[in-house]
Amino acid sequence: MKISGNKAVTISYTLRNAGGDILDQATTEQPLAYLHGVGMMLPAFEAALEGKTVGDIVKPVLSPEQGYGVREEQAVMMLEKEIFAEAPPEIMEVGRTLHMQDQNGNPVPGTIVEITNEGVRMDFNHPLADVALHFEVMVLEVRDATPEELEHGHVHGVGGHQH
Repeated sequence: MKISGNKAVTISYTLRNAGGDILDQATTEQPLAYLHGVGMMLPAFEAALEGKTVGDIVKPVLSPEQGYGVREEQAVMMLEKEIFAEAPPEIMEVGRTLHMQDQNGNPVPGTIVEITNEGVRMDFNHPLADVALHFEVMVLEVRDATPEELEHGHVHGVGGHQH
């Protein structure tokens, strides 16, 4: 069976940067399962897997634009210290990623880059912005997604969502 829209796909993969450092990994023992074509994965990643079958190995390289975007300086901003008044002191450290909310109440992760008397400078760029993504992917399983998986928007079972 070939990978196409609404298929439940199970893969193992290694993600590296251009320097060869491992950024993320899913092994054959702890694979990743996803619904193909429903927006769970990066579009260029899914395009590279389209039509592949069990046992295929794919090595797509995604540009920053195809991955998590190009770093934007306007996504680095100084926030008033009062916003963090209720935060436990031990989480207020440079390099810590905090889960914030945008003006519409949507969750947005931000990394603390500086703490001053004036406020807290946070970077809301994705941690992999400006990074070319070098994947090595092995297709482990391809099957039709169940109606329940399609309704829930994710694969159930090993490598997927556990209910």
